[in-house]
Amino acid sequence: MSNIEVLQLRAAGVSLVLDCSGPALPSVLHWGADLGELSERALLELRRGAGAAQDGNGLDENRPIAIVPEYSAGWFGLPGLNGHRDGQDFSASFRLVDVAQADNTVVVDAADTEAGLTIRLTVELTDSGLVRAKADLTNTGETPYTVDGLTLALPVPTEATELLDLTGRHIGERHPQRHAFTQGAHIRDNRRGRTGADATLLLVAGTQGFGFQDGEIWAVHTAWSGNHRSYAERGMSGYAVIGGGELLLPGEGRLQPQGTYSTPWLYGTYGVGLDQTSTRFHEYLRSRENHPKTDRPVVLNTWEAVYFDLDLDKLKALADAAAEVGAERFVLDDGWFRGRRDDHAGLGDWYVDEGIWPKGLHPLVDHVRGLGLQFGLWVEPEMVNPDSDLAREHPDWILATGNRLPPTARHQQGLNLGVPAAYDYILERLDSILNEYDIAYLKWDHNRDFVDGGNQLTGTAGIHAQTVAVYRLIDELKRRHPGLEIESCSSGGARVDLAILERTDRVWGSDSNDALERQTIQRYTQLLLPPELIGSHVGPPKAHTTGRTQALSFRAITALFGHFGIEWDIASASQEERTELAGWVALHKELRPLLHTGRVVRADRGPSDFLLHGVVAQDNSRAVYAAVQLAQSVTSAVGRVRLPGLDPQRTYRVSRIATPGPASRWQLAWTEPVELNGAALAAAGVLLPAQWPENALLLDVTAID
Repeated sequence: MSNIEVLQLRAAGVSLVLDCSGPALPSVLHWGADLGELSERALLELRRGAGAAQDGNGLDENRPIAIVPEYSAGWFGLPGLNGHRDGQDFSASFRLVDVAQADNTVVVDAADTEAGLTIRLTVELTDSGLVRAKADLTNTGETPYTVDGLTLALPVPTEATELLDLTGRHIGERHPQRHAFTQGAHIRDNRRGRTGADATLLLVAGTQGFGFQDGEIWAVHTAWSGNHRSYAERGMSGYAVIGGGELLLPGEGRLQPQGTYSTPWLYGTYGVGLDQTSTRFHEYLRSRENHPKTDRPVVLNTWEAVYFDLDLDKLKALADAAAEVGAERFVLDDGWFRGRRDDHAGLGDWYVDEGIWPKGLHPLVDHVRGLGLQFGLWVEPEMVNPDSDLAREHPDWILATGNRLPPTARHQQGLNLGVPAAYDYILERLDSILNEYDIAYLKWDHNRDFVDGGNQLTGTAGIHAQTVAVYRLIDELKRRHPGLEIESCSSGGARVDLAILERTDRVWGSDSNDALERQTIQRYTQLLLPPELIGSHVGPPKAHTTGRTQALSFRAITALFGHFGIEWDIASASQEERTELAGWVALHKELRPLLHTGRVVRADRGPSDFLLHGVVAQDNSRAVYAAVQLAQSVTSAVGRVRLPGLDPQRTYRVSRIATPGPASRWQLAWTEPVELNGAALAAAGVLLPAQWPENALLLDVTAID
């Protein structure tokens, strides 16, 4: 065994101190603000000073909670490992075997020889200050072992008294809710078979009243696209933890001798204010090798323009209009494959419909490519309509159990990619289409939650296998087609997590293009993801999900702060509308280098009728802010608005960005640009006018020193 006892990882203002002295699994002595470089003696003193307090009626030895909490160590909360060997070996007690450290990565091996189990923990501190942890559990016994659950946990201090998580629904994803962090467990379980529209991207614990700029915050993200758990728990012993892992259905974790179950990565982020905690995720994502390196193309998606009306001449005219306004990618949405006249039939029959396309997609693809635009295509490979040739030929490929079919949702069932023949069929079909056509982009949809998600051929649960198969399918398509980009769309924003983003290039934020709804959806999606990974489109004047009518300026300003696109029949729009839209596209292209590389900042402000958010350049040389009026103000003016995130020592010139379209009726009180340092702008701010509801203006803040 290694002689490492206490070790420290440091990065980006964060320290993680691990007690690896054994004999039990490692525990976290400190996760939070940087402690500076501590000597070996100081680390040992930190451990000595962190001894667990004794309870008057507690255990004689009150041990600290491990990263995989153990019932055998006296933890009475959610155990890290929940499993058994046909009823035996139900409580593991792991003992350290080896500890190895390389830079900011620690690998710990431990074993329970009596239970016939070994575990390998990997704990990392990324350059941006994120903690990442995962576990690999191996059955070394001679009989099968069943894992019912394996979750990891990170401790938070007693100062963390408040919780924030997210909830939502289709076309209303990611809305915040707050709770007191009281005794007991706050558990967010998801059994939908996908990340879920109501999933919490981050589960946040913080000091009372924390906001975007203030308060100490600890948060976790469970990086898994299937069933999963995120939780916070405060025990009677005084310990509090936040953690998560995969939520296994019965039997999904059954390990044969020498079999291994691997958890998803659990990500943890610490900071002062939500902005700093989310910045760590943004910097981590941008540092990945597979992060998009090119400018994010302006998209025109055909769905809200034509729906299922796929007339070639109409689509060509739409492509012409897209090129006219400056779009760079044209995406053909639903309806192009066999039998697909509406959403009742055809899913699974991934052949170009000869009745609509006698010459295949070539005339449209050639036209789009001839305009200089990339071509993209909508697919939904994990689903099947009962009214399809595939379902009629292979009913046993439907995710189901108990000799019954699940209730349909959106007239479809899940296609079981855990069946090798089904996987091979989908891979061959998508590969064939990508080989035949010049396709740069797949809009990959997933339009229902799974119910009774089982494998009919084996009678066992199938969501874990389905999730792993989807990852493998996307990975293989990208291996065969270098440069192919894929969007994770799932009834809008129901599959947004860091595991799917290991292999996709953006997410669709929501099926709602209503700019008012999108302000909240994007604000909280950006807790995890930077703007360039979140698709955001300018919809038609009347939103088809809410019936609201909004000015083009409001729709465009909302879409600016994401991966900008258009989802509107602009071929039928007026010339004035297309001219104004072209101006917004041009403005986005001008601001894109800043918006897609800078730090996202959000102002803390009391009234719910107004939002201010922006992006600040990494070198603090420039920022762009949006001042957004959501609803009618209860006062006659917005008042002074603080601009967060700037260098307090530098002087900035603040002016309004001239935007396309009609002149705004809302004028600034100051006719000449204001020049103030960053400290004054963050503390005192600038006076802004009250706007009508569902309007916004843009501020340009440029360093002049």
